[in-house]
Amino acid sequence: MNGKGKVALVTGGTRGIGKAIAHKLADQGYDLVINYLRNRTAAKETATELEAKGVRVHLVKANVGDVAKIKEMFQEIDREFGRLDILVNNAASGVLRPLMELEESHWDWTMEINSKALLFCAQEAAKLMQKSGEGGNIVSLSSLGSIRVFENYTAVGVSKAALEALTRYLAVELAPLKIRVNAVSGGVVDTDALKHFPNREELLEGSSARTPAGRMVEEEDLANAVIFLLSDQSFMVRGQTLIVDGGISLLV
Repeated sequence: MNGKGKVALVTGGTRGIGKAIAHKLADQGYDLVINYLRNRTAAKETATELEAKGVRVHLVKANVGDVAKIKEMFQEIDREFGRLDILVNNAASGVLRPLMELEESHWDWTMEINSKALLFCAQEAAKLMQKSGEGGNIVSLSSLGSIRVFENYTAVGVSKAALEALTRYLAVELAPLKIRVNAVSGGVVDTDALKHFPNREELLEGSSARTPAGRMVEEEDLANAVIFLLSDQSFMVRGQTLIVDGGISLLV
């Protein structure tokens, strides 16, 4: 991948998997737009790290669950760079509660951040990707909860299933615009987000012991998969969700 003169947007790109992806894109020479929601300090620290690699970094604070904020973010990208080549739809959130304890606000928040954001970010990204005449690439982050049932994971799991279905529709409808669309689904990764799981220790112990690959999935594993899907080597991969879990989902 040669990212010189090109621009990539990573939503939720200031920590964890998003940050790992941003670093790999910076290594390829991409200028970066890093979206975040709350922590300005962490965003600035990430920007400093990325700029040290010789790329331009622009921070955008925006709730990607809000369509108006999405539109404002892409307008800002257009003003700052005049183009967009890559969208990594990584930002995620969700309420972790048993099904019978879910409220409408929990459902709406989770679906807006994890599913609706992809649709409306993809629409705006496609408009910018057409400006260069070179097309572009969209990759989203999913999880095994889209196809497996995990404790307290109802809202998040359903939102990720919707994201994967939307990935297929986007891949077909955006193909004539020379835009490729795929997703990466990861097994359990020990990120900051996992600290919010009430059964975190159980998940970590179970995943580590049962994964056929002999270790848990790491942020770097998912970032590598994303980079593969963004590269020309995956040109004929369209609308797919690449599972990166060390083989654990193969077990009953």
